[in-house]
Amino acid sequence: MRIIAGEYRGRVIKAPKGDGTRPTTDRVRESLMSALASARGGLEGAVVLDAFAGSGALGLEALSRGAASACFFERDGAAASVVSGNMRTLGLEPRRARLVRADVLEKPPLRQRPAFDLVFLDPPYALAAEESLRMVANLAKTGAVSGDAIVVYEHALSTNADADEAEAACGFALSSRKKYGETAVDILRLADTLG
Repeated sequence: MRIIAGEYRGRVIKAPKGDGTRPTTDRVRESLMSALASARGGLEGAVVLDAFAGSGALGLEALSRGAASACFFERDGAAASVVSGNMRTLGLEPRRARLVRADVLEKPPLRQRPAFDLVFLDPPYALAAEESLRMVANLAKTGAVSGDAIVVYEHALSTNADADEAEAACGFALSSRKKYGETAVDILRLADTLG
């Protein structure tokens, strides 16, 4: 895998071995980042939470495109080592990129300041949609996620109905849904009641 655009364009990053993670493909990352740049007016200054980091490709791509900082959560030791290695490869300083080796659902970053305004959710497909979305909604209630944050939720296309129900139950509004093969990527905004 490579960083697609920005400061680290063309730099190679690694993905964890095995079937434990599903790295977001270059094509999907490119399309997603373009959509986010349009929705936000660019990625400059974004404060990013990459909640189920895997390789860290989404957060690293956002940093390359001007995000101020990114916090990567990864519970799997082998995957966390890959994220750490990718951060070193790109020469990222701790003030810009921080890795937390923990399950974000069990130890969410409740006291994050400044608040995250861009959240990537690419959880294991077996995880119920409501679990990861509820975690973000709770972070918004503590002020760790800003009221105008954009949340990107990647899930199996076959779970669209479950995703719709969970998004509504957790207080999110669907801005767009793009389909890539068997994968759906939802771009969400927090409802006013959470902000």
